[in-house]
Amino acid sequence: MAAHGHVDLQSQLEVLPPYLQSQSSKPRSKNLLTQLKKLLEMIRFSHTIFALPFALLAALMAWVAPVGDAPEVKFNWFHLVGILICMIGARSAAMAFNRLVDRKIDALNPRTAKRHLPAGELSVASVTTFTIGSSLIYFLGMMLFLPNWLPLVLSVPVLLVLFGYSYTKRFTPLAHFWLGLALMLAPICAWVAIRGLVVMNNPADVTPAVLIGLAVLFWVAGFDMIYACQDFEYDKQKGLKSIPVMLGVSGALRLAAVCHAVMIGLLVALPLASKLIGPDLQLGVVYWIGVAAVAGLLIYEHSLVRPNDLDRVNLAFFNVNAVVSVGLFVVVAIDLLAI
Repeated sequence: MAAHGHVDLQSQLEVLPPYLQSQSSKPRSKNLLTQLKKLLEMIRFSHTIFALPFALLAALMAWVAPVGDAPEVKFNWFHLVGILICMIGARSAAMAFNRLVDRKIDALNPRTAKRHLPAGELSVASVTTFTIGSSLIYFLGMMLFLPNWLPLVLSVPVLLVLFGYSYTKRFTPLAHFWLGLALMLAPICAWVAIRGLVVMNNPADVTPAVLIGLAVLFWVAGFDMIYACQDFEYDKQKGLKSIPVMLGVSGALRLAAVCHAVMIGLLVALPLASKLIGPDLQLGVVYWIGVAAVAGLLIYEHSLVRPNDLDRVNLAFFNVNAVVSVGLFVVVAIDLLAI
């Protein structure tokens, strides 16, 4: 009987999804460093490079932009540390939450089945704990901006937007734009955290950050459409929503190109808008060289992928876009800080 019971149990485990098997048959690692490494791999910590440079870019603009009759906004180390803590905490929480929500979908998708949760390398409990801990770090980071209370008040709605993205592909093909919205908040929140008093007295002051944020929205939506083309067949089969499912791979790549063209248009509009509406950033030749370089990189990104050839999607997704975000920050920093 015992032998039969053992065989039956093993048979049942074999048909369970891997992420459930891991909690029943695999020992959990006691090495905290190994667990931390796996958690950072799970959330793709290196991809923080996509949003963080835009938050730092907005922070830099917020420190150097004129304030009119309001008190001067001076550089503050606590604010810089606060931005770093909040960005890392919020993104880590959002990515971990996404992995939790999507673990069953990922387990059935050949491309994602080897991720840490579906593969059983991390438990649901450990990822849940990591999500809560990252959220707490995010909220604690907000304290560094006091007595400016706006970041703390807005922190919960911002986190809800980040978490909400994880459910979007279940009901709307516009999930890519929701992801763009989530990253759009990075530069806007950085600006508000630094210039809260100025923004409360003059809401138009936030215009430069909004334009940078909108550029981020269309940039992210575009490259996420390209990335989602890899899952076209799986998403269509499972009834998941995406632009590739709605328009086909060719249509998705065309719309992604349109989104990136809109991004460039918003970057072109930034200097003019800052003169007419918001604080004048006095962006010069170096900025325009940077915008031209970004346009060239995006053209190169689209040259890497074809409807019938998606083998270089990862190159287009990570390498090119990392250069776009970091490069634009460096170029604007040189322009704004050049003596």
